[in-house]
Amino acid sequence: MKTSVGIEALAVALPRRTLHLEDLARARGVDPAKYVAGLGVREMAVADAGEDTVALAATAARRLLEANQIDPATIGLLAVGTETGVDHSKPVASFVQGLVGLPRHMRVFDVQHACYGGTAALMAAAEWIASGVAGGKSAIVICSDIARYGVKTAGEPTQGAGAVAMLVSAHPDLLSFDLGLNGTSSAHVFDFWRPLGRREAVVDGHYSIDCYLEALAGAYREWRGKAEARELVRRGASALPSEQLAALAYHVPFCKMAKKAHGRLRRCDLDDVLGAFDEGREEREAASSFERQVAHSLTLCARVGNVYTGSLYLGLAGMMQEGAAALAGKRIGLFSYGSGCASEFFSGVVGTAAAARIQRAKLNEVVGSRERITVDEYERLMALAADRPPEIPPPPGGFRFTGIHEHRRQYSAG
Repeated sequence: MKTSVGIEALAVALPRRTLHLEDLARARGVDPAKYVAGLGVREMAVADAGEDTVALAATAARRLLEANQIDPATIGLLAVGTETGVDHSKPVASFVQGLVGLPRHMRVFDVQHACYGGTAALMAAAEWIASGVAGGKSAIVICSDIARYGVKTAGEPTQGAGAVAMLVSAHPDLLSFDLGLNGTSSAHVFDFWRPLGRREAVVDGHYSIDCYLEALAGAYREWRGKAEARELVRRGASALPSEQLAALAYHVPFCKMAKKAHGRLRRCDLDDVLGAFDEGREEREAASSFERQVAHSLTLCARVGNVYTGSLYLGLAGMMQEGAAALAGKRIGLFSYGSGCASEFFSGVVGTAAAARIQRAKLNEVVGSRERITVDEYERLMALAADRPPEIPPPPGGFRFTGIHEHRRQYSAG
């Protein structure tokens, strides 16, 4: 009997402050449309030093456990995907295990590969369950990151922060994975990196976009070949293979990237299936397809900004919030990209209980309760030392980093 494995539930944690990009644009002497329309982003989350990767991850994990009434004893694996860890040796997952009270007898580890690390952790957890060695236990996978480029840099409007915690189990109420269909593409490239000792990343922006799109084409074509072999999509049908997916979510360092990605995905089908096509007609059809298949996945991302490993899964959360009931029983596709680079295109079927599950995450409350700050306040927060967080109480049910004592990071719980 085939085992269904996938995402049973999810939860999101965000910093308590948000900066509107129209305010940032005016402060930088830039037309707000360049940021808001050009990047497709309205707001970016701003973390202070107390809202580090651990605090965000632990807050998301606690929300996941409490909202879904999960017995910690049923968890046998905890994996955190992050590229903004707080220690070169001790993983974020280890902190989270202790802060939220997970059991001692379990696997606990971090995965690092730029923005792809969360997907690598998710697939490791899913395959661990599917293999049968999990012994009936579930896993928690957390994508937690702080995208930081610095004040008045080219990457400034593409910052953000947050964490997405997912319960992975044999009861995939949100999304059941098509195990074995995954398409991958990787290469050794220097499109984005963060040398040891730096808080800000180094990025070759245009080259990174090219690397992303090339990886997407390779990963999608491999997925498509496997999906065709199983007759999950078909060439020669009235719709292109990619159009036979009810919805798509892409990794978005900025939301406008999803349009570039969707155009490249369709081009793969058009080149391989049709060979020749009308460019003007395709432009119109691509725009219609984007609104139908992709737009819902950007609703939350546009209000949070870049979350590195969490960007794709914040997109999935937004997609489920907007249309889980309509998507129930239908197949969707997801593309994950991490600079350096590694990528994966995978798919799954939305569960019939997805709408009920996503309501438990209270996403409108999480996003809507944040404080809008001025550019001056944002710059003040960016100037704070990483090891000297302001004395602010943790949010109810959440966590904050409070400082370092004898080389040990300390956290408080709300």
